Amino acid sequence: MIEMSKVLITLGIVLLVVGLSLRFFGKLPGDIFFKKGNVSFYFPIVTCIIISVILSLIFSIIGRK
Repeated sequence: MIEMSKVLITLGIVLLVVGLSLRFFGKLPGDIFFKKGNVSFYFPIVTCIIISVILSLIFSIIGRK
């Protein structure tokens, strides 16, 4: 049961760091943004790829232990 609490705390910290870093990643080159009239669409594809790589590295390190 103690191991599960450690995993949850670690996951919470990782999600907090990712959430805060989204402010800084925000609008990278390659992110898709359309604006036409009153409608705007923003899809951060490059930001998602970077976050995916970082999370994959973190979870692979955690999985080895």
